[in-house]
Amino acid sequence: MLDTPNRAAIEAPSLTDSGVAAGKATPRPDLLTVADAKAMSLVEMTELFKDHINPGQLHFMKLLGFHKVKIETASGMYYTDQNGRKILDFFGGFGSLAFGHNHPRIISARKQFQDEDRHEIAIAFMSQYASALAKNLAAIAPGDLDMVFLGSSGSEAMEAAIKVAERAAGPKRPKIVYAQNSFHGKTKGVLSLTDSELYRGQFQLTGNTVKVPFGDIDAIRAAFEADPEIGVIVLETIQGGGGIVEAPVEFWQELRALCDKHGVLWIADEVQCGMGRSGHFFAFEKAGVVPDVTALAKSLGAGKCAMAAMIATRDVYMKAYGTPKTAMIHAQATFGGIGEACVTAIEGLNVMYDEDLIGNAAQVGAYLINRLNELKAKYPQIIKDVRGSGFMVGLEFQDFSQTLPALLRPMVALLDDKLKGSLSGFVGAELLRDHNVLVAFTEYNRNVIRLEPPLICGPEHVDEFITALDAVLARGIVRIVRDFIGSQTKK
Repeated sequence: MLDTPNRAAIEAPSLTDSGVAAGKATPRPDLLTVADAKAMSLVEMTELFKDHINPGQLHFMKLLGFHKVKIETASGMYYTDQNGRKILDFFGGFGSLAFGHNHPRIISARKQFQDEDRHEIAIAFMSQYASALAKNLAAIAPGDLDMVFLGSSGSEAMEAAIKVAERAAGPKRPKIVYAQNSFHGKTKGVLSLTDSELYRGQFQLTGNTVKVPFGDIDAIRAAFEADPEIGVIVLETIQGGGGIVEAPVEFWQELRALCDKHGVLWIADEVQCGMGRSGHFFAFEKAGVVPDVTALAKSLGAGKCAMAAMIATRDVYMKAYGTPKTAMIHAQATFGGIGEACVTAIEGLNVMYDEDLIGNAAQVGAYLINRLNELKAKYPQIIKDVRGSGFMVGLEFQDFSQTLPALLRPMVALLDDKLKGSLSGFVGAELLRDHNVLVAFTEYNRNVIRLEPPLICGPEHVDEFITALDAVLARGIVRIVRDFIGSQTKK
């Protein structure tokens, strides 16, 4: 028997004192119920948001008037607020609402899944729902894109895309090319490829990256030729946060040829522009080329759940994870391929083709762009550019100085950089306040309003939006500014 030093006796805590034993229930914290949440007032919502979510963000919500809105229900193209006001949705959750709000077929599929007590978490066993969704995505994706990783967010899908490509490229080619004004997510890995000082926030990021201008094939060629360690290039097919920026068809065709020549793997980030938004299921299909890896999210969840997917060619996937020894390096996480989310995505993909939402995006999207160009011709001092494809459209306003009389422009031009985003913010706020229309904005070019309505949008919804925008712009810059300032002084 070992000698032990003398120690003060410590009594074990009484289980009865803790309330765990002796029939006593665990002390219940002051929790809100679902009914409490539903009945919550706007004032209560604001206080809880400020206290527990993001007090700094509330400042911007107040500037735009968003803090005055409590959404009660949503259906199709419209939200309905606490006052029964219908709000036309041309924001579309940054491309997350391809099917509109609460599409009846998607609601029905989810309800049936629940009513039948189907299983959700499929880790120990294979999932018929994850398998079916993966098969559908492989059937839709062109070329050899047929190996699918399921996740919950665009960042997660892009993390998976970067990892599979880096593994396949091999340790001798660890460098990754990305584009200026890119946005690939906020998780730490893809944040190294997101070109934003704000989002990078002085985090310690990976250093194996090379930045090039978006759409500049000569810069990419020079990078490939100068550095044999480059193994991967990642690009959004359409830059969303960059201000709805596209590269010409020829760029993507030359990129594919250049990647083939140098043995570089191309990742096409379709998290926002995929799922039919551009008028093609994948925006890269317009160029008739196929990347080595791609990623989807947002509308893959059909507006009712968080769902994302990475899709790689079999060759790339097998190089990365193709043996029993490597298979679990990046297998699906706990909630990857969760049952109801897969059912939601399966039904959404079927709805997309049954209702030809891709064709509708192409046709009505072209109508939207035409109507916006009419306003550009009508208000050339205010609208600088209209661009985009399908229902991924950017409306860029002039710098503030350019909207003013010629004599004032030189003086105000000195403030243009600081005033960037002010006009788009004023117009967006007044569209919501006075015309019940919701629009979005972009991260890098703050002069751009981002229009990503659901793919169910019809010509009548476009006309409703254009009528509202025309009415705001017709006020002229002085009144737009005055009305906005006046709105900030009211409670």
